[in-house]
Amino acid sequence: MALPELIEILPPVKPVSACVTIPGSKSITNRALVLAAISRAPVTLMGALWSEDTQVMVECLKKLGFEVIVKQDPGEDSNRIISVRGAGGRIPNSGTREQPLDLFVGNAGTAARFLAALVCLGHGYFRLHGVPRMHERPQEDLFHSLRELGYEILTPNDRLPAIIRGKGPKAAASSVSIKSSSQFASALLLCSKVGKWEIRVTGENAEESPYVAMTVKLMEAFPGMGGMFMIEPDSSSGSYFKAAGWMLLQHHGKTGADGTNTARNLVEVQHWPTSSWQIDSAFPSFLPLPAKISRLTDLGDSIMTAMIIAADAVSSSQSAKPVTDIELLQVLEKASDFRSINFTDLGRLRVQECERVEAMRTELAKCGAAIMETGQTLMIVPSDLRGAEIETYNDHRMAMCFATLGLCIPGIRIRNPACVKKTFPNFFQKLAAPAPVGLGIEILDAKTGQRLGDSELFAD
Repeated sequence: MALPELIEILPPVKPVSACVTIPGSKSITNRALVLAAISRAPVTLMGALWSEDTQVMVECLKKLGFEVIVKQDPGEDSNRIISVRGAGGRIPNSGTREQPLDLFVGNAGTAARFLAALVCLGHGYFRLHGVPRMHERPQEDLFHSLRELGYEILTPNDRLPAIIRGKGPKAAASSVSIKSSSQFASALLLCSKVGKWEIRVTGENAEESPYVAMTVKLMEAFPGMGGMFMIEPDSSSGSYFKAAGWMLLQHHGKTGADGTNTARNLVEVQHWPTSSWQIDSAFPSFLPLPAKISRLTDLGDSIMTAMIIAADAVSSSQSAKPVTDIELLQVLEKASDFRSINFTDLGRLRVQECERVEAMRTELAKCGAAIMETGQTLMIVPSDLRGAEIETYNDHRMAMCFATLGLCIPGIRIRNPACVKKTFPNFFQKLAAPAPVGLGIEILDAKTGQRLGDSELFAD
């Protein structure tokens, strides 16, 4: 059975103790799939994420003619063992000008950008397209760089859908801006060695971009001549459980005479990444929350998880008095009177799966949060929150963020929860599974009030 259209999260009535497994990193999995495809011998990816975004990439690689074998991973239901027979930089299949080879990328930014560069190594025509939101997301800087390298990109607005003419590897140089997305640079770098491309990265924080650094480190470590590669768990996905442990501890905790918290809330994540490849692996070091967190230098997608913590007066580390409804307008008019947490450099959040800055501001406000948007900054004042019906905008991270909030705030209802299939299809199963492998949370069909069973909580 499928997840209902609207679910409700019931906060636990007693402390939670769990140690959960997390699916593999989406960012690493899709990068590794490209590197495996251009390798000179078969590569087996262990712990690879199996979700909508990675399935899109696998299906596209198969259409391009690569041999890909997918097997169940016994250690995690949302992982797979994926074997790819590399073609050494050759793209086996292609289309013609009259009938380009069709590649559907859904709303997977990594698939759209990485495949745009990969198909240039082939000979022939390829048509990339996705869902309407993917057609709104930026591609211009990547297409500009590919044209600079000598490839033809046919599109009326420098976005998808686009037809790309591959001309094979050719020695050339290009610069690429990562102001809109670091995925542009990663796409070019992944194929640069085989393509004989010299790539210079420009734009915001170019030399320190964590996702570009991930790509470079992955390329250095990847077994390009064949072998096995282990993919680490996804830190962004793990942030929800790290946040759950923190928030539940604050809500259920009892402070002893020595000032320590004596509650038995403990939520651990198995095999938390220690490689520093993922910027969100630093998430635990931001608990308790500092007064300022940057999307460019501090956290990646898990900055949204931190916003959830910041909004809750009980869970936030800031020593502000909780803000009531009566004070809300006063707070927004004169924020300096209250202790706030500022989330800065949020521009890229606006062009992802949804307009995430606006979405977070809107949905947190529904819950009674005192929140103000100024430029690329969200200022959040810890508040007395309440339950609300949350619109997810078909964005997996919106669903998981507010489900985490629902562990502490009664009455949180999530619309379209199945959107978590993009990166974490068994997320709600993890919340509901009995301890110690899950949190033992009750999740209801919000329309019928019926408790949902394990098979009803998988997003497919």
